[in-house]
Amino acid sequence: MKKHMLCKKCLAVFMLAAILTGCSGTPEERQESAVDTGGPGIDTGEAEIISEAENHGEETPVIYSFVDVYGESYEAVLKEEVPANVYEYSRIREIGGYKYYTDETGNPVSRLGIDVSRYQSEADWRAVKEAGIDFVMIRCGFRGYGESGVLKEDERFQTHLAGAREAGLDVGVYFFSQAVTEEEAVEEAEFVLTLLEGQEVSGPVVYDTEEIRDDTARTDFLTPAQITDHAVAFCERIRRAGYKPMIYANMKWLVFSMEYERLSDYEIWYADYEPVPQSPYRIRMWQYTEEGRVPGIEGNVDLNVWFP
Repeated sequence: MKKHMLCKKCLAVFMLAAILTGCSGTPEERQESAVDTGGPGIDTGEAEIISEAENHGEETPVIYSFVDVYGESYEAVLKEEVPANVYEYSRIREIGGYKYYTDETGNPVSRLGIDVSRYQSEADWRAVKEAGIDFVMIRCGFRGYGESGVLKEDERFQTHLAGAREAGLDVGVYFFSQAVTEEEAVEEAEFVLTLLEGQEVSGPVVYDTEEIRDDTARTDFLTPAQITDHAVAFCERIRRAGYKPMIYANMKWLVFSMEYERLSDYEIWYADYEPVPQSPYRIRMWQYTEEGRVPGIEGNVDLNVWFP
């Protein structure tokens, strides 16, 4: 998704030249020029500045670019209402096969985690802990994205939760939402709270909202305002129950499918598989790959950095 801005200075020069030469020249020669602001995704949390109103005293917009997991490029206007990134992403290091955020001397200060669901059917949680994993995010349930939208518990939730807790890992949970009304979002939150009754969960309770790319979904018709309304409704119900709410999404979803400026009260679990986060905004957790390998987990698993 490329954006262009009008080169107003060039337009003025062309118009003056046309007047002085009796409006000579073809329409193509008099056409206003455009400057392509596209480029590689930012990797330091600093956005590219582009002026659309030079010498006119107007506010200068900030444009940043990023790529999605499929390599498609996008540009978006920086939202000043959203808290800015506070980390120096140049301090992200790979140590022992995993990524960490480090201090000024190169020592890790972040925490390393994985997220699992029924797709990780078996786990040796002690081996996971011994491999250096600090925390695990477990899918507790989901709403089907078909028309009926049935609420279901993840079939491995209880087993994963018990094993992770016994191994001494910190545990949070996430719920994959397909709510089409605020009432359904609250229903999802109530469903999660029921699953957590009597359980020890020290980490956040996450609202997982994302695009269904290769199929139709019951949420396809929703507006950014509605999707944001549902996220807020879920998170506020979770907060009232005494848990810490969080929202999971990637950059494309946050800036084009939600009203990001309304989410400042919630920490973000940000999905981005580039070498460092492309987000110019503050995030708490970064899911940096879906192809991680961890002793004790068969096959690939998502890896996450929890920033200090």
